[in-house]
Amino acid sequence: MTYDELIERLDPAVYQSLKKAIELGKWPDGRAISPEQRAICMEAVLHYEGLHNIPEQERVGYIDRKKAGGDACDTDDGTSPIRILN
Repeated sequence: MTYDELIERLDPAVYQSLKKAIELGKWPDGRAISPEQRAICMEAVLHYEGLHNIPEQERVGYIDRKKAGGDACDTDDGTSPIRILN
């Protein structure tokens, strides 16, 4: 079985579990997820989302840039706020 076949056959519950582990930084049993495990899980989740045509709004890392409202620092005149670095 190839990696693509494995991801294609991945159970949706396992996909959700991997997403949750990435989000929380720990496995469902409470053990911490290592940086290497997080990277592997992220790769699998992104590949799964691509193969299964998950809607863009539901994908890992999606940022809604069209959302109305914004925050107080958003400007419409092309300027940006000044950042003060110490």
